[in-house]
Amino acid sequence: MVRRLVDAGHDVAVLGRTPEKLAATAELGAIPAESLAELARDADAVVVCVFTDEQVRQICLADGLLDSMQSGSVLVLHTTGSPRTADAIAEQARAHEVAVIDAPVSGGPQDIAAGTVTLFVGGDDEAVQRVHWLLSSYGDPVLHVGPLGFGQRVKLINNAMFAAQIGIVAEAVYLAERLGVDETTLLAALPHGSGTSRALSSIARVGSAAGFIGAVGEFIGKDVAVVRATVADLGSDLGLLDEVVNAGLSRKKVR
Repeated sequence: MVRRLVDAGHDVAVLGRTPEKLAATAELGAIPAESLAELARDADAVVVCVFTDEQVRQICLADGLLDSMQSGSVLVLHTTGSPRTADAIAEQARAHEVAVIDAPVSGGPQDIAAGTVTLFVGGDDEAVQRVHWLLSSYGDPVLHVGPLGFGQRVKLINNAMFAAQIGIVAEAVYLAERLGVDETTLLAALPHGSGTSRALSSIARVGSAAGFIGAVGEFIGKDVAVVRATVADLGSDLGLLDEVVNAGLSRKKVR
């Protein structure tokens, strides 16, 4: 992400969690920042890309990022989390005349490097347009799906579907075992059939459902926990998706 922004000709300041990460971004042409205040002071846009909702709240609210951002700038939240986090940050951002958009990503490091990561963007039309130059440096497509918080809603539904697809593949591997079909043979064949999906193709590249679930389970589990909590908070549930998602998150069910 940093490389693509620098290569696009933008001045990029970075605050990393470790000296090693800061040094790596400096080698790409970014400017290492020593504090949130230094990072945000003259920025037209600030991008937050951390692991959890709690970290987003800590950085934006408790650690004073909003206090350091200049009037008229835009805060971009890439972390997948609750729409309520974006709402809480936006409420405080208004006093600073800072716009907030949520733009969770769908894809991996290779997609970001190629500039083809998908961005589900929620926010005011004008605010989204003001940072389209930034988002399009590494995102394609950049999909404006509604007002603030709707990027998170769409991403969480996407993640629930992906987890469910993993569960379907896990159950298919069980079925193959019962029918005497080797998993390696199954995973080599199914991506060419009508039942294929991105989850199936990803599992096939790894070579086993258990191996794939072991590699991504923590990340998918975090996102599924958020979508379950968010849906419950809104008075609903995942319905039949929940059972299939459970199959995708359970390592014990894949032998």
